[in-house]
Amino acid sequence: MEWGLGPDKESAVVTAEVRKLVSGSGRASEMMRGMALPGTFMLDRRGRVTARFFEDFYVDRNTVSSVMVRLGADSTPVAATRVTSDQLDLTTFVSDPSVAPGNRVSLVFDVAPKPGMHVYAPGAAGYTVIGFTLDPQPFVSALGLSYPNSEIYHFKPLNERVPVFMKPFRLVQDVLIEGTPQAQAAFKGKSGLTLSGTIAYQACDDKVCFNPTTVPVTWTVSLRSLITERPAAPR
Repeated sequence: MEWGLGPDKESAVVTAEVRKLVSGSGRASEMMRGMALPGTFMLDRRGRVTARFFEDFYVDRNTVSSVMVRLGADSTPVAATRVTSDQLDLTTFVSDPSVAPGNRVSLVFDVAPKPGMHVYAPGAAGYTVIGFTLDPQPFVSALGLSYPNSEIYHFKPLNERVPVFMKPFRLVQDVLIEGTPQAQAAFKGKSGLTLSGTIAYQACDDKVCFNPTTVPVTWTVSLRSLITERPAAPR
């Protein structure tokens, strides 16, 4: 933060970088001197760092549940939604039942192809790769969609090799509930937030390649205000 208080504080480059880290006016102040950047370190039982997560904007933060999901925590809450088709079983849930402006949360999709079925993975040309599209709404942004490793399927009649998912796998879509002053004002007084979107995929077996399919999905989370007051200093 000293960069934003130094001789180059009026520089457009410095101002833009500082704006990522603070809310309100978007300018650094003396009370911010020495302020730590937000980040999370994950340690194992021996105290060794196994993962690190850092944010570019002081208000925007990873939630603990979202971090655990991205680290592969194997837990499915009771509130999960389950969808079954002839080709696969889908279980989906949001990492956090309650969010605040600035929270980065995860939408989770546990997909289990039916026996003998496969769905297409990134890199499969000419087929619909399984993916997720978040319905647009103000101050909610879709970040990266994480895929696991795929495997190569050899379709012998065409001597075709394509990347697919044949075993149960998990997709994780990160979503940012923006924490800018404008977003906080828009969310003020609201008790809930609905996130919705569409899963698209194409499934095939050894003989039949089915038409591409879309599945609408929706999650509703409670919305709480961002806490901006500092705790009282210990006496």
